[in-house]
Amino acid sequence: MIGFDKLAERLTRSVARQSSRRSLLALLGAGITGAAAFPVLPVARAAGHAGGPAHQPVTSGNPQDPGDRTSCDYWRYCAIDGFLCTCCGGSVNACPPGTEMSPITWIGTCTNPADNRAYIISYNDCCGVSSCGQCLCNRNEGDRPQVRPQSNNDYNWCIGAQSSVYNCSTAVIVGLALDKPL
Repeated sequence: MIGFDKLAERLTRSVARQSSRRSLLALLGAGITGAAAFPVLPVARAAGHAGGPAHQPVTSGNPQDPGDRTSCDYWRYCAIDGFLCTCCGGSVNACPPGTEMSPITWIGTCTNPADNRAYIISYNDCCGVSSCGQCLCNRNEGDRPQVRPQSNNDYNWCIGAQSSVYNCSTAVIVGLALDKPL
């Protein structure tokens, strides 16, 4: 054991003679600078780029219902606030398996670019399973204050379902909106 102690002492003294505190500080500074430059190195980000969804677009195939149903820019989503059921195993009209559609909804009026007509859209929350966490959209066109709850998208509309746990939101066409108010 004495031999090991003498070897360790010789190595330590040798390092102390050949280096200084300044060289240690210079080494630490170079390491910190290198660590700061690390995040700007090129990285492949094909899995989830900010320009669009990381999954395949979903369309209806009907020219009267244009657009990608997994995109927040889809015409029916003009007043939606939540995760899109089309990204969570459901569709624009149906909830994913294992969830139930809340009977209480909020409504919006969206213009279909194919025929330039306004449609009444019922936004139904799907409830019963924790949030799916995909395709979050928060579009507030026509959103009203919370004193008009039927036109406000900030409530948890799952209160009318058996479970108040929110999963995702659908956008069901209820009918054609009137051209002029009565």
